[in-house]
Amino acid sequence: MSANPKLATLLNGSLIDEAQIAGVGVVKHTPVTPSAALSERCGGEIVLKAENLQRTGSFKIRGAMSKLAALGDAARNGVTAGSAGNHAQSLAFAARHFGVPCEIFVPAGASLSKIASCKEYGATIVEGGDSLDNAVAAARQRAQETGRAFCHPFDDPDVVAGQATLGRELLMDIPNLTRILIPLGGGGLTSGVAIAVKTVRPDVDVIGVQFSGCAPYANSPVPEGAITTLADGIAVKRPGDFTRPLIEKWVDDIVVVDEDHVADAMILLMDRAKLYVEGGGAVGVSALIAERAVPARKGVTCVVLSGGNVDLGLVPNLIRRHETSVGRRLILFVRISDRPGGLAKLLSLFATTGANLIEVEHVREGVALHVRETGVQVVLEVRGPDHADEVIDAARGGGYEVDRIDAD
Repeated sequence: MSANPKLATLLNGSLIDEAQIAGVGVVKHTPVTPSAALSERCGGEIVLKAENLQRTGSFKIRGAMSKLAALGDAARNGVTAGSAGNHAQSLAFAARHFGVPCEIFVPAGASLSKIASCKEYGATIVEGGDSLDNAVAAARQRAQETGRAFCHPFDDPDVVAGQATLGRELLMDIPNLTRILIPLGGGGLTSGVAIAVKTVRPDVDVIGVQFSGCAPYANSPVPEGAITTLADGIAVKRPGDFTRPLIEKWVDDIVVVDEDHVADAMILLMDRAKLYVEGGGAVGVSALIAERAVPARKGVTCVVLSGGNVDLGLVPNLIRRHETSVGRRLILFVRISDRPGGLAKLLSLFATTGANLIEVEHVREGVALHVRETGVQVVLEVRGPDHADEVIDAARGGGYEVDRIDAD
């Protein structure tokens, strides 16, 4: 176990007390909401801790407020960090609250929306190289050169204590809490919640959920270079020196989920729970629907939704993928007469079937066509697989040569 001098105060709860005080007026006590959809699908009683509704859109504000309060006068010259997302936004917000300068080093290609949020909170943004590791290294160097305080996103006892305040809310709001599924990235949130909960209720199971493409706590191979994933918020390559022994001691199990199940979880939360949750924040739901984890047989299973900062550009792709996977999006290639009215006749036929036209494109190159023939690719919205078959049968019954195209 780490010899950090604050470890004892974290474990006895006094550091968490200080973190709760630091967050007053800023950190929200986020709601716990039942999930009938997940409970029916997976069994057991399942509730969602909606930390996606937290200030700045993620749990990170808890740790940021705790860290800046603990720094006190040491933050007079300002704070700095390397981050591409939630840590950056939360630190920028906390720095504005405490009235200290904030400088964030971001890797090339960082989310423009998240950069814009940091600037709105008053932070100075500096490009810190082509990777997150380089951005963190640049922030450390700037801290040494300027006397600014470097703020690590997870490997810090004050940050862990801040995240632990979420665990105390779970104990307060869920008397019959039995199991917690929680996203596991660097380990600050998972270790903090585990300590806060299990020091009071050692019988509660805490299960960390990692992304399979980058799961160092689960001893999975870690890829070289940048990691592109829906679960980028938890795609951490190395465990923390402070958090790793805490995870090993306080967390009961670690499971991993893949990209497809993360996408499925995000859509399920949008569609059934009306909650907008980022990939890294939705991995607990992914673990349930992928059967990597199961709800407790007795008592309540709580899934922590750790963040809601979804890149808006991803949403249409998620919806298209989902509509295709459940059979509500149909793609067809049809050969038609290349004469006036040929396309209108085909589309009228589709209209009579009740299919909704989403997109149509002429395809004249790369396919074998007769001299007075053209190809069209159409994307149709249908009610389900049976309706899709009806649409295809109607087109073929109308004399058209129709090929169904796999969206993959």
